[in-house]
Amino acid sequence: MKSFLKYLGVIILLLGVVCLAVYKFALPENWLLISSIALEVVGILSYIFINKAID
Repeated sequence: MKSFLKYLGVIILLLGVVCLAVYKFALPENWLLISSIALEVVGILSYIFINKAID
């Protein structure tokens, strides 16, 4: 389980990147931009805090 938690922040970051790609190529809606920046911020913060807690 710790090995999955270690990469949870990276997975959230990739979901944010997918939202940006969908915005660019398929569906130019503002909610995609808002959700992608929220996912990016949450992903970065979770990566930092979870890796500090695990190590």
